[in-house]
Amino acid sequence: MKKIIALSALCLLAACTCTPKNIDGDQVYFAFDSAVLSDSARDNLESQAKYMKKNPDVAVVVGGHCDERGSVEYNLALGALRAGNASHVLIHEGIEPERIKAISYGKEHPQYLGTGEKVWAKNRNATTTVVK
Repeated sequence: MKKIIALSALCLLAACTCTPKNIDGDQVYFAFDSAVLSDSARDNLESQAKYMKKNPDVAVVVGGHCDERGSVEYNLALGALRAGNASHVLIHEGIEPERIKAISYGKEHPQYLGTGEKVWAKNRNATTTVVK
């Protein structure tokens, strides 16, 4: 019985560490007024790094986005922190910095239109775009 449980645990672990088929458009989300990466965001970025390791010709732009609240200057700085923190995880996982460009869009280029917490939460992200 112990062998079955151990084998099941290994299978679950293997399923969680698989390499994605594509990372273009992947997003990690942030709390309000924060550039701190959650555990799930780190897991997502670690999976992106695995993809990039298997695809050494892939380069990415990591774009930091913010919701519509706050000044333009504040949100550009916060977006830069978000993009930078996401990029640092990729670099820490072994991706060459030359393959990553971090850019801040602040609140100037919202990905989701509208207002209210549901829309704001979606716009608080770092989005990975594969460069062709």
